Amino acid sequence: MPAADLAARFFLAAAVILIACRLVSALGGRARQPPVVGEMITGVLLGPSLLGTVSPSIEAGLFPKALLPVLYVAGQLGLIALMFQAGHELRGYLKPGLGRTALAISGAGIAAPLVLGAGLTLVVAGHVAIFAPDVTTAVTAAFVGVTLAITAFPMLARIIVERGLSGTRFGSLALASGGVDDLAAWILLAGVLSLASSRAWPVAKAIAGAVSYVVVLVFLIRPLLNRYVRRLASPQAVFLLAMTLVLTGAWFTSSIGLYAVFGAFSIGLVMPTAGAEADAREPGEGAPAAAKAPADVLGHAQVSITMDGISRVLVPIFFTYSGLNTRFALLGNLQVVLFSLAAITVAILGKTGACWLAARRAGESRSVSARVGALMNARGLMQLIALNVGLQAGLVNQELFSSLVLVALVTTIMTTPILDWLDRRDEAAAAPAVLAAEPG
Repeated sequence: MPAADLAARFFLAAAVILIACRLVSALGGRARQPPVVGEMITGVLLGPSLLGTVSPSIEAGLFPKALLPVLYVAGQLGLIALMFQAGHELRGYLKPGLGRTALAISGAGIAAPLVLGAGLTLVVAGHVAIFAPDVTTAVTAAFVGVTLAITAFPMLARIIVERGLSGTRFGSLALASGGVDDLAAWILLAGVLSLASSRAWPVAKAIAGAVSYVVVLVFLIRPLLNRYVRRLASPQAVFLLAMTLVLTGAWFTSSIGLYAVFGAFSIGLVMPTAGAEADAREPGEGAPAAAKAPADVLGHAQVSITMDGISRVLVPIFFTYSGLNTRFALLGNLQVVLFSLAAITVAILGKTGACWLAARRAGESRSVSARVGALMNARGLMQLIALNVGLQAGLVNQELFSSLVLVALVTTIMTTPILDWLDRRDEAAAAPAVLAAEPG
Protein backbone atom coordinates (compact mmCIF):
# COMPACT_ATOMS: atom_id res chain seq x y z
CA MET A 1 0.00 0.00 0.00
CA PRO A 2 1.46 3.43 -0.97
CA ALA A 3 2.55 5.63 1.93
CA ALA A 4 -0.05 8.30 1.09
CA ASP A 5 -2.89 5.73 1.13
CA LEU A 6 -1.56 4.26 4.37
CA ALA A 7 -1.54 7.72 5.97
CA ALA A 8 -5.11 8.34 4.83
CA ARG A 9 -6.23 4.97 6.29
CA PHE A 10 -4.48 5.79 9.55
CA PHE A 11 -6.23 9.16 9.86
CA LEU A 12 -9.64 7.55 9.31
CA ALA A 13 -8.92 4.69 11.71
CA ALA A 14 -7.66 7.09 14.42
CA ALA A 15 -10.77 9.26 14.10
CA VAL A 16 -13.08 6.24 14.36
CA ILE A 17 -11.16 4.94 17.39
CA LEU A 18 -11.35 8.28 19.22
CA ILE A 19 -15.08 8.71 18.55
CA ALA A 20 -15.86 5.14 19.58
CA CYS A 21 -13.75 5.45 22.74
CA ARG A 22 -15.52 8.66 23.68
CA LEU A 23 -18.95 7.10 23.29
CA VAL A 24 -18.13 3.92 25.20
CA SER A 25 -16.29 5.86 27.93
CA ALA A 26 -19.34 8.12 28.34
CA LEU A 27 -21.51 5.05 28.87
CA GLY A 28 -18.96 3.61 31.28
CA GLY A 29 -18.90 6.90 33.18
CA ARG A 30 -22.53 6.34 34.13
CA ALA A 31 -21.36 3.19 35.89
CA ARG A 32 -18.57 5.22 37.53
CA GLN A 33 -15.91 3.50 35.44
CA PRO A 34 -12.82 5.57 34.55
CA PRO A 35 -12.40 6.51 30.86
CA VAL A 36 -9.51 4.09 30.45
CA VAL A 37 -11.89 1.16 31.06
CA GLY A 38 -14.07 2.41 28.22
CA GLU A 39 -11.00 2.58 26.00
CA MET A 40 -10.13 -1.03 26.81
CA ILE A 41 -13.63 -2.22 26.00
CA THR A 42 -13.72 -0.18 22.79
CA GLY A 43 -10.51 -1.82 21.60
CA VAL A 44 -12.15 -5.23 21.91
CA LEU A 45 -15.41 -4.07 20.28
CA LEU A 46 -13.60 -2.74 17.21
CA GLY A 47 -11.84 -6.07 16.66
CA PRO A 48 -13.06 -9.45 15.46
CA SER A 49 -14.92 -10.07 18.72
CA LEU A 50 -17.72 -7.71 17.64
CA LEU A 51 -17.12 -5.53 14.57
CA GLY A 52 -15.36 -8.34 12.72
CA THR A 53 -18.26 -10.67 13.50
CA VAL A 54 -21.01 -8.21 12.55
CA SER A 55 -19.27 -6.80 9.46
CA PRO A 56 -15.92 -8.32 8.49
CA SER A 57 -15.71 -6.04 5.45
CA ILE A 58 -15.94 -2.86 7.56
CA GLU A 59 -13.31 -4.14 9.99
CA ALA A 60 -10.99 -5.08 7.11
CA GLY A 61 -11.58 -1.69 5.49
CA LEU A 62 -10.87 0.26 8.66
CA PHE A 63 -7.92 -1.85 9.82
CA PRO A 64 -6.17 -3.48 6.84
CA LYS A 65 -3.18 -5.67 7.67
CA ALA A 66 -0.78 -3.11 6.22
CA LEU A 67 -2.01 -0.58 8.80
CA LEU A 68 -1.32 -2.77 11.85
CA PRO A 69 2.40 -1.84 12.23
CA VAL A 70 1.45 1.84 12.07
CA LEU A 71 -1.19 1.36 14.77
CA TYR A 72 1.37 -0.50 16.87
CA VAL A 73 3.94 2.30 16.70
CA ALA A 74 1.32 5.00 17.35
CA GLY A 75 0.09 3.05 20.36
CA GLN A 76 3.63 2.76 21.70
CA LEU A 77 4.05 6.54 21.52
CA GLY A 78 0.89 6.92 23.57
CA LEU A 79 2.10 4.40 26.12
CA ILE A 80 5.47 6.06 26.69
CA ALA A 81 3.78 9.46 27.11
CA LEU A 82 1.40 7.95 29.67
CA MET A 83 4.18 6.17 31.53
CA PHE A 84 6.32 9.31 31.66
CA GLN A 85 3.37 11.08 33.29
CA ALA A 86 2.90 8.22 35.75
CA GLY A 87 6.56 8.31 36.78
CA HIS A 88 6.60 12.10 37.00
CA GLU A 89 3.49 12.15 39.18
CA LEU A 90 4.71 9.27 41.36
CA ARG A 91 7.43 11.50 42.83
CA GLY A 92 4.77 13.66 44.40
CA TYR A 93 2.80 10.70 45.72
CA LEU A 94 5.64 8.91 47.47
CA LYS A 95 5.98 9.76 51.13
CA PRO A 96 8.54 8.81 53.82
CA GLY A 97 7.94 5.43 55.40
CA LEU A 98 6.38 3.73 52.37
CA GLY A 99 9.41 1.75 51.21
CA ARG A 100 9.34 -1.35 53.40
CA THR A 101 5.55 -1.72 53.29
CA ALA A 102 5.42 -1.17 49.52
CA LEU A 103 8.09 -3.82 48.97
CA ALA A 104 6.20 -6.31 51.15
CA ILE A 105 2.93 -5.66 49.31
CA SER A 106 4.53 -5.85 45.91
CA GLY A 107 6.44 -9.05 46.75
CA ALA A 108 3.30 -10.80 47.95
CA GLY A 109 1.31 -9.45 45.01
CA ILE A 110 3.81 -10.97 42.60
CA ALA A 111 4.53 -14.30 44.29
CA ALA A 112 0.96 -15.46 44.97
CA PRO A 113 -0.60 -14.95 41.50
CA LEU A 114 2.62 -16.14 39.84
CA VAL A 115 2.53 -19.47 41.69
CA LEU A 116 -1.25 -19.88 41.39
CA GLY A 117 -1.33 -18.96 37.70
CA ALA A 118 1.55 -21.30 36.83
CA GLY A 119 -0.04 -24.06 38.91
CA LEU A 120 -3.39 -23.66 37.18
CA THR A 121 -1.73 -23.91 33.76
CA LEU A 122 0.15 -27.06 34.74
CA VAL A 123 -3.09 -28.64 35.99
CA VAL A 124 -4.92 -28.07 32.69
CA ALA A 125 -2.00 -29.15 30.49
CA GLY A 126 -3.23 -31.67 27.94
CA HIS A 127 -6.88 -30.86 28.66
CA VAL A 128 -7.40 -27.28 27.38
CA ALA A 129 -6.32 -25.90 24.01
CA ILE A 130 -4.34 -22.92 25.33
CA PHE A 131 -0.85 -24.10 24.43
CA ALA A 132 0.95 -22.70 21.39
CA PRO A 133 2.75 -25.11 19.07
CA ASP A 134 6.41 -25.76 19.87
CA VAL A 135 6.11 -24.02 23.27
CA THR A 136 6.75 -26.17 26.32
CA THR A 137 4.22 -26.49 29.12
CA ALA A 138 6.72 -24.97 31.55
CA VAL A 139 7.13 -21.82 29.41
CA THR A 140 3.37 -21.40 29.01
CA ALA A 141 2.83 -21.88 32.74
CA ALA A 142 5.52 -19.34 33.57
CA PHE A 143 4.06 -16.85 31.08
CA VAL A 144 0.55 -17.17 32.51
CA GLY A 145 1.89 -16.75 36.04
CA VAL A 146 3.82 -13.59 35.11
CA THR A 147 0.86 -11.99 33.31
CA LEU A 148 -1.38 -12.63 36.31
CA ALA A 149 1.26 -11.11 38.60
CA ILE A 150 1.25 -7.79 36.71
CA THR A 151 -0.48 -4.68 38.04
CA ALA A 152 -1.60 -2.04 35.55
CA PHE A 153 0.42 0.82 37.03
CA PRO A 154 -0.62 3.51 34.48
CA MET A 155 -4.28 2.54 34.86
CA LEU A 156 -3.91 2.44 38.63
CA ALA A 157 -2.43 5.95 38.49
CA ARG A 158 -5.33 7.21 36.37
CA ILE A 159 -7.92 5.73 38.73
CA ILE A 160 -6.21 7.28 41.75
CA VAL A 161 -5.88 10.72 40.12
CA GLU A 162 -9.41 10.76 38.70
CA ARG A 163 -10.91 9.78 42.08
CA GLY A 164 -8.82 12.36 43.97
CA LEU A 165 -6.94 9.74 45.98
CA SER A 166 -3.41 11.00 45.30
CA GLY A 167 -2.72 12.19 48.84
CA THR A 168 -4.20 9.20 50.66
CA ARG A 169 -2.17 6.57 52.44
CA PHE A 170 -3.59 3.72 50.37
CA GLY A 171 -3.20 5.68 47.12
CA SER A 172 0.48 6.31 47.78
CA LEU A 173 1.06 2.72 48.88
CA ALA A 174 -0.70 1.32 45.80
CA LEU A 175 1.32 3.51 43.44
CA ALA A 176 4.64 2.63 45.07
CA SER A 177 3.78 -1.08 45.20
CA GLY A 178 2.44 -1.08 41.65
CA GLY A 179 5.60 0.51 40.28
CA VAL A 180 7.85 -2.07 41.96
CA ASP A 181 5.43 -4.84 40.99
CA ASP A 182 5.57 -4.04 37.30
CA LEU A 183 9.34 -3.60 37.18
CA ALA A 184 9.81 -7.03 38.79
CA ALA A 185 7.15 -8.58 36.55
CA TRP A 186 8.91 -7.33 33.41
CA ILE A 187 12.21 -8.76 34.56
CA LEU A 188 10.39 -12.05 35.14
CA LEU A 189 8.89 -11.81 31.65
CA ALA A 190 12.41 -11.39 30.26
CA GLY A 191 13.26 -14.58 32.14
CA VAL A 192 10.33 -16.37 30.47
CA LEU A 193 11.51 -15.20 27.05
CA SER A 194 14.98 -16.47 27.92
CA LEU A 195 13.53 -19.82 29.01
CA ALA A 196 11.57 -20.05 25.76
CA SER A 197 14.68 -19.44 23.70
CA SER A 198 16.73 -21.87 25.82
CA ARG A 199 19.32 -19.12 26.22
CA ALA A 200 20.41 -17.20 29.31
CA TRP A 201 21.39 -14.11 27.36
CA PRO A 202 17.94 -12.38 27.20
CA VAL A 203 17.43 -12.34 30.98
CA ALA A 204 21.10 -11.52 31.66
CA LYS A 205 20.89 -8.64 29.19
CA ALA A 206 17.69 -7.37 30.81
CA ILE A 207 19.11 -7.45 34.35
CA ALA A 208 22.51 -5.99 33.43
CA GLY A 209 20.91 -3.36 31.23
CA ALA A 210 18.40 -2.39 33.91
CA VAL A 211 21.11 -2.00 36.55
CA SER A 212 23.24 0.10 34.19
CA TYR A 213 20.24 2.23 33.23
CA VAL A 214 19.33 2.92 36.87
CA VAL A 215 22.92 3.83 37.73
CA VAL A 216 23.13 6.30 34.84
CA LEU A 217 19.76 7.84 35.69
CA VAL A 218 20.45 8.23 39.42
CA PHE A 219 24.06 9.33 39.35
CA LEU A 220 24.31 11.21 36.05
CA ILE A 221 21.00 12.21 34.45
CA ARG A 222 19.11 13.23 37.59
CA PRO A 223 21.85 15.53 38.98
CA LEU A 224 22.30 17.16 35.58
CA LEU A 225 18.57 17.71 35.20
CA ASN A 226 18.21 19.14 38.70
CA ARG A 227 21.06 21.53 38.00
CA TYR A 228 20.44 22.64 34.43
CA VAL A 229 16.72 22.37 33.63
CA ARG A 230 16.08 25.73 35.29
CA ARG A 231 18.60 27.33 32.92
CA LEU A 232 16.73 26.41 29.75
CA ALA A 233 15.54 29.44 27.85
CA SER A 234 11.91 28.49 27.25
CA PRO A 235 9.15 26.04 28.19
CA GLN A 236 9.46 24.58 24.69
CA ALA A 237 13.09 23.72 25.39
CA VAL A 238 12.09 21.92 28.60
CA PHE A 239 9.53 19.87 26.69
CA LEU A 240 11.94 19.01 23.88
CA LEU A 241 14.53 17.86 26.42
CA ALA A 242 11.96 15.72 28.23
CA MET A 243 10.71 14.17 24.99
CA THR A 244 14.23 13.42 23.78
CA LEU A 245 15.06 11.67 27.06
CA VAL A 246 11.78 9.74 27.00
CA LEU A 247 12.37 8.47 23.46
CA THR A 248 15.98 7.56 24.26
CA GLY A 249 14.99 5.76 27.45
CA ALA A 250 12.20 3.92 25.64
CA TRP A 251 14.64 2.82 22.95
CA PHE A 252 17.20 1.55 25.47
CA THR A 253 14.84 -0.42 27.70
CA SER A 254 13.13 -1.86 24.63
CA SER A 255 16.49 -2.98 23.26
CA ILE A 256 17.40 -4.80 26.48
CA GLY A 257 14.05 -6.60 26.66
CA LEU A 258 12.32 -4.60 29.40
CA TYR A 259 9.89 -2.89 27.03
CA ALA A 260 9.71 0.78 26.11
CA VAL A 261 7.29 1.90 28.80
CA PHE A 262 9.78 1.39 31.62
CA GLY A 263 12.34 3.63 30.00
CA ALA A 264 9.74 6.38 29.81
CA PHE A 265 8.53 5.70 33.36
CA SER A 266 12.09 5.98 34.71
CA ILE A 267 12.68 9.30 32.95
CA GLY A 268 9.49 10.59 34.54
CA LEU A 269 10.81 9.61 37.96
CA VAL A 270 14.04 11.60 37.59
CA MET A 271 12.61 14.58 35.70
CA PRO A 272 12.50 17.60 38.08
CA THR A 273 9.09 18.87 39.07
CA ALA A 274 8.13 22.54 39.04
CA GLY A 275 9.12 22.93 42.68
CA ALA A 276 12.32 20.91 42.60
CA GLU A 277 14.53 23.95 42.80
CA ALA A 278 12.69 25.21 45.87
CA ASP A 279 13.89 22.17 47.72
CA ALA A 280 17.38 22.36 46.25
CA ARG A 281 18.22 26.03 46.78
CA GLU A 282 20.96 26.97 49.21
CA PRO A 283 20.22 28.13 52.75
CA GLY A 284 19.44 31.82 52.86
CA GLU A 285 17.98 31.92 49.36
CA GLY A 286 14.61 33.40 50.19
CA ALA A 287 13.19 33.88 46.70
CA PRO A 288 11.03 31.00 45.51
CA ALA A 289 12.38 28.92 42.65
CA ALA A 290 9.38 29.77 40.47
CA ALA A 291 10.40 33.43 40.52
CA LYS A 292 13.98 32.54 39.58
CA ALA A 293 13.18 30.00 36.93
CA PRO A 294 9.87 30.73 35.19
CA ALA A 295 10.96 28.70 32.16
CA ASP A 296 11.23 25.58 34.30
CA VAL A 297 7.85 26.10 35.96
CA LEU A 298 6.14 26.83 32.66
CA GLY A 299 8.08 24.01 31.02
CA HIS A 300 6.82 21.57 33.64
CA ALA A 301 3.25 22.63 32.87
CA GLN A 302 3.83 22.31 29.13
CA VAL A 303 5.39 18.86 29.50
CA SER A 304 2.41 17.64 31.55
CA ILE A 305 -0.19 19.12 29.23
CA THR A 306 1.50 17.90 26.04
CA MET A 307 2.21 14.40 27.33
CA ASP A 308 -1.38 14.16 28.53
CA GLY A 309 -2.63 15.15 25.09
CA ILE A 310 -0.38 12.60 23.36
CA SER A 311 -1.49 9.79 25.67
CA ARG A 312 -5.20 10.60 25.40
CA VAL A 313 -5.04 10.51 21.61
CA LEU A 314 -2.72 7.54 21.10
CA VAL A 315 -3.34 5.12 24.00
CA PRO A 316 -6.80 4.21 22.61
CA ILE A 317 -4.98 3.14 19.43
CA PHE A 318 -2.95 0.66 21.48
CA PHE A 319 -6.15 -0.77 22.95
CA THR A 320 -7.56 -1.18 19.46
CA TYR A 321 -4.40 -2.90 18.27
CA SER A 322 -4.79 -5.36 21.16
CA GLY A 323 -8.48 -5.74 20.38
CA LEU A 324 -7.69 -6.71 16.79
CA ASN A 325 -5.79 -9.70 18.20
CA THR A 326 -8.62 -10.67 20.59
CA ARG A 327 -11.21 -13.22 19.45
CA PHE A 328 -13.76 -13.90 22.16
CA ALA A 329 -15.54 -16.30 19.80
CA LEU A 330 -12.75 -18.73 20.66
CA LEU A 331 -14.13 -18.78 24.20
CA GLY A 332 -17.09 -20.75 22.86
CA ASN A 333 -15.10 -23.84 23.78
CA LEU A 334 -16.38 -24.91 27.22
CA GLN A 335 -12.94 -25.97 28.40
CA VAL A 336 -11.44 -22.60 27.47
CA VAL A 337 -14.32 -20.83 29.23
CA LEU A 338 -13.72 -22.85 32.40
CA PHE A 339 -10.01 -22.06 32.23
CA SER A 340 -10.83 -18.36 31.82
CA LEU A 341 -13.10 -18.41 34.88
CA ALA A 342 -10.46 -20.24 36.89
CA ALA A 343 -7.79 -17.76 35.76
CA ILE A 344 -10.00 -14.83 36.83
CA THR A 345 -10.55 -16.45 40.25
CA VAL A 346 -6.84 -17.17 40.71
CA ALA A 347 -5.91 -13.66 39.60
CA ILE A 348 -8.29 -12.00 42.07
CA LEU A 349 -7.47 -14.22 45.04
CA GLY A 350 -3.75 -14.16 44.35
CA LYS A 351 -3.40 -10.41 43.89
CA THR A 352 -6.12 -8.91 46.10
CA GLY A 353 -5.79 -11.45 48.88
CA ALA A 354 -2.00 -11.47 49.00
CA CYS A 355 -1.69 -7.67 48.89
CA TRP A 356 -4.34 -7.28 51.59
CA LEU A 357 -2.59 -9.79 53.83
CA ALA A 358 0.83 -8.22 53.28
CA ALA A 359 -0.51 -4.75 54.09
CA ARG A 360 -2.16 -6.03 57.27
CA ARG A 361 1.03 -7.80 58.38
CA ALA A 362 2.91 -4.54 57.78
CA GLY A 363 0.60 -2.79 60.26
CA GLU A 364 -1.82 -1.06 57.88
CA SER A 365 -5.48 -0.69 58.86
CA ARG A 366 -8.18 -2.91 57.41
CA SER A 367 -9.54 -0.02 55.38
CA VAL A 368 -6.18 0.86 53.83
CA SER A 369 -5.30 -2.81 53.23
CA ALA A 370 -8.60 -3.52 51.48
CA ARG A 371 -8.22 -0.55 49.15
CA VAL A 372 -4.62 -1.38 48.34
CA GLY A 373 -5.68 -4.93 47.44
CA ALA A 374 -8.50 -3.65 45.23
CA LEU A 375 -6.24 -1.20 43.38
CA MET A 376 -3.39 -3.68 42.90
CA ASN A 377 -5.84 -6.14 41.31
CA ALA A 378 -6.30 -3.92 38.22
CA ARG A 379 -4.23 -5.40 35.40
CA GLY A 380 -5.67 -3.91 32.21
CA LEU A 381 -3.06 -1.97 30.30
CA MET A 382 0.14 -3.67 31.48
CA GLN A 383 -1.28 -7.16 31.09
CA LEU A 384 -2.33 -6.29 27.54
CA ILE A 385 1.21 -5.12 26.82
CA ALA A 386 2.66 -8.37 28.17
CA LEU A 387 0.16 -10.40 26.14
CA ASN A 388 1.15 -8.58 22.97
CA VAL A 389 4.81 -9.30 23.72
CA GLY A 390 3.97 -12.98 24.22
CA LEU A 391 1.89 -13.10 21.05
CA GLN A 392 4.65 -11.55 18.96
CA ALA A 393 7.18 -13.99 20.48
CA GLY A 394 4.91 -16.94 19.65
CA LEU A 395 4.47 -17.93 23.30
CA VAL A 396 0.65 -17.79 23.29
CA ASN A 397 -2.05 -18.91 20.89
CA GLN A 398 -5.27 -17.01 20.17
CA GLU A 399 -7.25 -18.96 22.78
CA LEU A 400 -4.89 -18.13 25.61
CA PHE A 401 -4.54 -14.53 24.42
CA SER A 402 -8.32 -14.01 24.40
CA SER A 403 -8.71 -15.75 27.75
CA LEU A 404 -6.13 -13.53 29.45
CA VAL A 405 -7.58 -10.39 27.83
CA LEU A 406 -10.82 -11.34 29.58
CA VAL A 407 -8.90 -11.57 32.86
CA ALA A 408 -7.52 -8.08 32.27
CA LEU A 409 -10.97 -6.66 31.53
CA VAL A 410 -12.71 -8.26 34.52
CA THR A 411 -10.04 -7.43 37.10
CA THR A 412 -9.89 -3.81 35.93
CA ILE A 413 -13.65 -3.23 35.63
CA MET A 414 -14.23 -4.54 39.15
CA THR A 415 -11.80 -2.07 40.75
CA THR A 416 -14.08 0.97 40.85
CA PRO A 417 -17.20 -0.86 42.15
CA ILE A 418 -15.13 -2.40 44.95
CA LEU A 419 -13.71 1.00 45.93
CA ASP A 420 -17.25 2.46 45.92
CA TRP A 421 -18.47 -0.40 48.10
CA LEU A 422 -15.60 0.11 50.56
CA ASP A 423 -16.43 3.84 50.74
CA ARG A 424 -20.09 3.09 51.49
CA ARG A 425 -19.12 0.51 54.09
CA ASP A 426 -16.79 2.92 55.91
CA GLU A 427 -19.37 5.72 55.77
CA ALA A 428 -22.00 3.42 57.24
CA ALA A 429 -19.62 2.31 59.98
CA ALA A 430 -18.70 5.92 60.83
CA ALA A 431 -22.28 7.21 60.90
CA PRO A 432 -23.17 5.97 64.45
CA ALA A 433 -19.99 7.51 65.85
CA VAL A 434 -20.79 10.87 64.23
CA LEU A 435 -24.33 10.83 65.60
CA ALA A 436 -23.09 9.92 69.08
CA ALA A 437 -20.65 12.83 69.01
CA GLU A 438 -23.33 15.40 68.15
CA PRO A 439 -24.52 17.47 71.13
CA GLY A 440 -27.98 17.01 72.55
